[in-house]
Amino acid sequence: MTGVPASAAGGSGTKPVRGGKLGTAAVNQASLWNIANILTMVRLLLVPGFVMLLLHNGGYDPAWRSFAWAAFAIAMITDLFDGHLARTYNLVTDFGKIADPIADKAIMGAALICLSYLGDLPWWVTGVILFREIGITLMRFWVIRHAVIPASRGGKMKTLAQGTAVGMYVLALTGPLATLRFWVMAVAVVLTVVTGLDYVRQAVVLRRKGLAAERAAAADRASGVSASAGASDSAEAER
Repeated sequence: MTGVPASAAGGSGTKPVRGGKLGTAAVNQASLWNIANILTMVRLLLVPGFVMLLLHNGGYDPAWRSFAWAAFAIAMITDLFDGHLARTYNLVTDFGKIADPIADKAIMGAALICLSYLGDLPWWVTGVILFREIGITLMRFWVIRHAVIPASRGGKMKTLAQGTAVGMYVLALTGPLATLRFWVMAVAVVLTVVTGLDYVRQAVVLRRKGLAAERAAAADRASGVSASAGASDSAEAER
């Protein structure tokens, strides 16, 4: 992509020495940047394809739902790979920061809404999960000026449980497996609510600490200005 600085694209930003060769790290970083972001874009493009596959032929054809499950599984796998590549090889970009969470929520939201539309999943389950995901995203922006809320172990377990449960609902399962997916979804809902409340607690604490630090810094600046003004007045009086 032209017009993008090397540092923004995950490269080192240094120019190659004439007659020499690019370092292995610089070459790898440039290529891996493309891979990480391409995987994110693939996940975004999979969303409409997944919806069409799931709803094809009325949405109850086991074969088409198997194809939809495959698209959903690919989306979940690419979510693991692009994040891993970006963190491991320092390929975090502004595009990735914005597109990655959008892609995650788009594929999950599309699956939940379609399953509820087909009558396979209660609408209140879809509502709880989507409300939590959208709410936490907005809360991250609310406190981002003060600190970043880190991903917790519970949050990762929630993501795994949601992906497993939704994947099982996408498949046309019957018998014991259909019962099992109910309990997996129940665990996912519980983790969704519990981790959501924990994120709210973290956000409130971080915002309070951030505001306190800002007030302390403002007070320090004010005291410094006052001390400087007092010293200036004393110097003028001695003249």
